[in-house]
Amino acid sequence: MASSTSSASIQTLMLAINEKKTTSIDLYRPLRNYIVYHYSEREAQNLDDDLETVKQLRSDLENSVTASPPLKRDTLIKYFKCLRLIETRFPISNDKDHINSLQFTWYDAFKPKNKSSQVNIHLEKAAVLFNLGAVYSQLGLGFDRSSAEGRKSAVHDFSMAAGVFAFLRDNVSVKAAGGGTATVDVSVECVGMLERLMLAQAQECCFESTIVRGSTPGVCAKISRQVGIYYEEALAALTVAPLNQHFDKTWIAHVQLKASLFYAEACYRYSLELHEKEEIAQEIVRLKSGISALSEVKKSAKGAPAQLLDAVSKLEASLNRNLERAMKENDRVYLQRVPPASSLPPLPAFSMVKPSPLDEILDASKEKMFLSLVPDSSTKALSKYTEMVDDVIRTQAEKLQQGSELARVRLKEMDLPNSLLSLEGSSSLPDNLNEDVEAVQISGGPAGLEAELQQLRDLRRVNHELLVLTEELLQKEAQEDAQFRTQFGTRWTRPQSSTLTKNLQDRLNRFAGNLKQAGESDARIERSVKDHFALMSILDRRPIESALPTLAKPIMSLDANEDAIVGALKQSLRHLETLGAQRAGLEDMLKEMKRKDDILPKLMTSTGSYEDLFKKEISKYDRICEEIAQNLEAQEQLLIQIQAQNEQFAALFNLEDYKASQERCFKQIEAAVAKYREIKENINEGLKFYVTLQDAITNVKQQCSDFIMTRNIQCREMIEDVQRQVSGLSLQDRSNSINHSYPAVGTSQAPRTMTPHQTDARYGAQSSGPQPPYYQPPQNASMPGGYGPPQYNSSQSAHPPPYQQPPSGGAPYPPQQPPSHHQQPPPQHGQPPVSHEYGQPAYPGWQGPYYNSHSQQPGSFPRPPYNAPGSYPPNQSGYYRPQ
Repeated sequence: MASSTSSASIQTLMLAINEKKTTSIDLYRPLRNYIVYHYSEREAQNLDDDLETVKQLRSDLENSVTASPPLKRDTLIKYFKCLRLIETRFPISNDKDHINSLQFTWYDAFKPKNKSSQVNIHLEKAAVLFNLGAVYSQLGLGFDRSSAEGRKSAVHDFSMAAGVFAFLRDNVSVKAAGGGTATVDVSVECVGMLERLMLAQAQECCFESTIVRGSTPGVCAKISRQVGIYYEEALAALTVAPLNQHFDKTWIAHVQLKASLFYAEACYRYSLELHEKEEIAQEIVRLKSGISALSEVKKSAKGAPAQLLDAVSKLEASLNRNLERAMKENDRVYLQRVPPASSLPPLPAFSMVKPSPLDEILDASKEKMFLSLVPDSSTKALSKYTEMVDDVIRTQAEKLQQGSELARVRLKEMDLPNSLLSLEGSSSLPDNLNEDVEAVQISGGPAGLEAELQQLRDLRRVNHELLVLTEELLQKEAQEDAQFRTQFGTRWTRPQSSTLTKNLQDRLNRFAGNLKQAGESDARIERSVKDHFALMSILDRRPIESALPTLAKPIMSLDANEDAIVGALKQSLRHLETLGAQRAGLEDMLKEMKRKDDILPKLMTSTGSYEDLFKKEISKYDRICEEIAQNLEAQEQLLIQIQAQNEQFAALFNLEDYKASQERCFKQIEAAVAKYREIKENINEGLKFYVTLQDAITNVKQQCSDFIMTRNIQCREMIEDVQRQVSGLSLQDRSNSINHSYPAVGTSQAPRTMTPHQTDARYGAQSSGPQPPYYQPPQNASMPGGYGPPQYNSSQSAHPPPYQQPPSGGAPYPPQQPPSHHQQPPPQHGQPPVSHEYGQPAYPGWQGPYYNSHSQQPGSFPRPPYNAPGSYPPNQSGYYRPQ
């Protein structure tokens, strides 16, 4: 036993395990003789280096008293890998044809007077693994746990020790006792106890780190409680045979004291959390439980170290102090009733450690020793035996699966156990229908359709208001143009507004027509919701099973044996379920038998026929195959009995009428789901349409605003020209005036070089030839709402239009298509090209706002107020096809 001081609130000792001692043994000569006898002298010479390595490792292990723990660890791992290679190539036993001169002797680590001597390599493997776990425990104890890095390293090595002992328990301990009586220290009970002890110490290091970090009392309580649980499990093994008479009493006292100490610590930490929550009554109970545990352990923990007893006394004082405070506060302030300790739930626990896996560390498959010694005949024989075992397991597994499938199908044909559940009021929908109903309820159900209809109304209103506003902009500009034309007469020479805005007006008219048709589609949706709401209302029932019919007992019965019939049927079903669980266990037993079935040593040493050995070994599976046959036969008889009982049950409870009523209810729910999906799909299409239309109208409104801005510039220029003509100004002055420039957004001032006639020609349809653009905006000019500048001819646009016509057969609302050839004549000479994005001629050179003072600022017009949800389901219905 060794100790180390903790930096946590409880200063505790920890335990390390002493290594087993052994006697010297010569591995070199017996192994070499076997190679010479069964193979050849040349083969022995080729493997001489490998034999020398094994000999040296065994010698290092025997003389490792003064070696450092890390060196011991490395030597033990290398030697264990060698033993795994030797085991598969050299048969070591008392058999005269085997290597029978290698007798391994090892002394008990806890009672050195006891020893075990066997001609059994598994004893050697068990002893090496035990010492490896002991060395890891010594490494863990050797770190300075006052530092975070020291505690982390200690947790790692204690976890590794736990992993070694777990590996020893699961893989080697039983085999080590096969060649004779092994010492207690490598027994399954002892190494299992040591695994728990190492986990307890690793978790204790985690608790120390938690205290240092200042974690909450609740977290500290959970970790501390798990420390106590690990110590309690180790104590349980120490207090029963064969360990209760094998270990020194100080070991038992140490583990017992630690178990109670960390239980009390958990009570103390948990009581602090309860005090913060003002749960004073529970705090009092937890404090009393901790004090009681410490009082009991102090009476029985004789021989415990003084340092541990001092930690117990300090913790007990803290518990008593807090208990006195809590009782005073409860008597004066809270006045809560203190419940009995038995009424409280167990303290919560949380494990932060587990045994480290050793498969990679102890894997010898990559070692290059003795590679040439695997007999080919043994390898082929092992492969054949493995195929035989696989065939047995595959056949039996198929029988088990067929039995389970048969039971499932027969029960489904009899509608069991659903009919019994219906009698208890626990009816359920078929899985696919239940998924459909859950999807409907998650999406809002019929009750949520009104809110979505209101979204349609709001979007339609927003689109209508936006359309009216756009039309008013064009009308206002046309009225101003007519007013100036009347005022100035023939001197007002620019084109009329109507000749320039025809395409815009046509598009606005089409948008108005689309809105009208969309309104009619909305009305049809609302009528459909109103007409079918009664049908769909069943989907709002929560749970939906409450809408299903129930199976009731008959009103009158001659012999009143309903309960007996139902009880017998339920009992048979429980028996059938038990048989199913047995089949699962039998399948696991088959797989476990295969995992443990290793006949390689027998194959390598067999002198008789392999076939005789195979028959003997494969017979191990006969018993479990017989159990599988008995299980399937019992199930067949039980299914016949269940069928007879179910016929009585169906006749007594009029099951046919119930099934018909249930089927009608299912069909009603299916119809309601289908109608809801149809309406939901139509609403989603409508929402998408309105959002898309709003984007289109907003874009046209922006074009109108830019057109009006340009017309205003022309208007000011023409007014200046007319005024100069009237005032008799010189041509030179007029030319200087024309050269006046107007600043554009984001660009430097450009000279004005065009007359009003030339400017109008860019927006009209009578220009005699192409003109240079009046305005060139910056390349990265932004559109309102955060979108990039739209492109209005095919040569500029490399992206699809922002909204597109829905696929044919599924258009929810009237699509915005480009005018057909009879609606839109080809552009004349000098007319701007047609935009492929909106189906209208673009304004030459326009890509963004003109002036900061006149253009619409980004964000001045809101984006669409709604985001259309995804379609439900995604397919199109065609409900909104234009009429």
